Amino acid sequence: MYTCCTNVYLLYKNLYSVARRMNSSAEIKTIPQLLRNVVKTIHPGDTTFLLEKVGNTWQEISYKQTLDYADALSSYFLDIGIQKGDRLALIIENSPEYVYYDQGLQQIGAINVSIYPTLSEHEIEYILNDSGARTILVGNAFLLKKILKITTHCPALELIIPVFDDFEKHVAEHPVTAQIVSFNSLIAKGRLLTPSKEEDINQRRASIQPADVSTLIYTAGTTGIPKGVMLTHNNFVENIRVCINQMKILETTDVFLSFLPLSHVYERTATYYVCCTEGCKIAFAQSIELLPRNLIEVKPTIFMAVPRLLERIHDKAIKNGTAGGGIKARIFVWSLGIGRKYRLIKESGKAPGLFLSLQQKIAEKLVFSKIKEKTGGRLKFIISGGAALPKTIGEFFGDLGIKILEGFGLTETSPVMTFTQFERQVYGTVGRVIPGIEIGIQNPETKEFITVQDHYSYNPEFTSEEGEIVVRGHCVMKGYWNKPEETAQVIDTQGWFHTGDIGRFYKGYLQITDRIKNILVNSLGKNIYPTPVENTYLKSQKIEQIFLIGDKREYITAIIVPPKELLQEKFSLTEDFFQKSSVFIEDPEIIHWISEDIKKISVELSKFERIKRFKVKRNPFSIEAGEITPTMKTKRKEIERKYAEEIDKMYMQDFD
Repeated sequence: MYTCCTNVYLLYKNLYSVARRMNSSAEIKTIPQLLRNVVKTIHPGDTTFLLEKVGNTWQEISYKQTLDYADALSSYFLDIGIQKGDRLALIIENSPEYVYYDQGLQQIGAINVSIYPTLSEHEIEYILNDSGARTILVGNAFLLKKILKITTHCPALELIIPVFDDFEKHVAEHPVTAQIVSFNSLIAKGRLLTPSKEEDINQRRASIQPADVSTLIYTAGTTGIPKGVMLTHNNFVENIRVCINQMKILETTDVFLSFLPLSHVYERTATYYVCCTEGCKIAFAQSIELLPRNLIEVKPTIFMAVPRLLERIHDKAIKNGTAGGGIKARIFVWSLGIGRKYRLIKESGKAPGLFLSLQQKIAEKLVFSKIKEKTGGRLKFIISGGAALPKTIGEFFGDLGIKILEGFGLTETSPVMTFTQFERQVYGTVGRVIPGIEIGIQNPETKEFITVQDHYSYNPEFTSEEGEIVVRGHCVMKGYWNKPEETAQVIDTQGWFHTGDIGRFYKGYLQITDRIKNILVNSLGKNIYPTPVENTYLKSQKIEQIFLIGDKREYITAIIVPPKELLQEKFSLTEDFFQKSSVFIEDPEIIHWISEDIKKISVELSKFERIKRFKVKRNPFSIEAGEITPTMKTKRKEIERKYAEEIDKMYMQDFD
């Protein structure tokens, strides 16, 4: 009787806790309110929030410690005259310092300007000047050197904050116009100021409005000039709220492993801000190289992934499972077959039979559990985003019993527009429209709407024709910073944001089928606009034409056409050389000659934009061959189809 009463009491207690959280979360309108609401309604202040590996130990950081650091930063910023709306920049890998800095600036109404650590010095300089950033948090010595080289060209930059203490040895090499204060020194000074600044911080926090800009995230434009996407507090808070409602099995005990960059809206929203809302823990991976080890150590229940990582796990599992052949390989292949049968029956809404269920348990014991151990063994699901996930990869993980939920969105949409329902997957699609927004499929030529769907018009049997994907609602950005004309080009007078993506609805879910523009999205989710990158390489006199490849691939490759006359002069070539039947030149001297310029020019680009491999085409792309249009635009699909075999060879390498 006592046990029964206890269980009833705990049930009501949990229901009351959930109801209280839901009521309080409905009142949250800005980012600074999130963490304080967790401490108020979900966890005591001494509960662990962040996990960071220092040496061989994962150090635990509580909510109270996080808020104390944030208050110290806010106090310091107020003391040096930071005002509401000022831009404060960060260039740092994922770490607790990112969280402290973001929380500290957000609660006094400043704007987060996160910069990708892999960007070139030229791009960083542009972003700092365009945003007018007054301060910048710097993650390591390599990044500090980048900042020091450009500081004299960034007049608005007043304060550089290295997160490491031995920064002085790097400063002597460069003239510096900004003040440099180490993070630890800043925190120490800020803590002394906090008692006198507490009331001011509270007033600043209370004055923030949902429509105020929370962050500027710079995304590359087709002209090669980055554009600062203005996302408001409301953009984030509403996006988080509806995403959490879609993930109904999310619990306050969940542990997220964070390794995708917080400078990207995907990881910041789906990991950092979701955890700030629900009271989940965040463990910061040490690096992409140490991710396999960190997965085993942390044993996360959820993590965000990009398709390339999932492809690597898939490739390695297949390689290990089939290596050497024999009985082990046969068991592996048999298990995958059983997993597929089991998944298909469950996805059809039926119950697997007793015999198949027994076979699935054997497959789980012999094969699936071994693969799951590599991810820590506790995963409830993985969220894939940033680029399209190949249908076969999603199905493979489904066969293992690992659920992958896909979403779709852009930086300009905060980012989530659609999300896979936990209880229903349609592989090759990106999920159902989230609540509070509309997604239209529009004929890109006539501008007529083919269909407009929202969360509540959802029909699991509905399929539409394809067209441009447009969206309207709470997720759409405020606009591009300092660029009203560019904003007007993508947000029409009816409030529809034009994504530039082609898609359709398939079985009620959104499916991405193509892109209007030639933007490349690599398998790590990085957006690469071919034209400015190609124009950079065309600075070389050794390159007459260049065609960039890299969509859904890990790195950039290219087909390059050198000038015929220059080749003839340099290598004493006759006309017969250009009449050979082989399309591509394999001469190592010519390839090396071109690679010299490729290496020199690549330093002007971000790492993910640089050409890793290339093929040298004997003759130019031509109208006659159907490779370019009369206006000299390359026909991307035709070139990729025509030279698919040669392109694939550039990506053939063993998984490591």
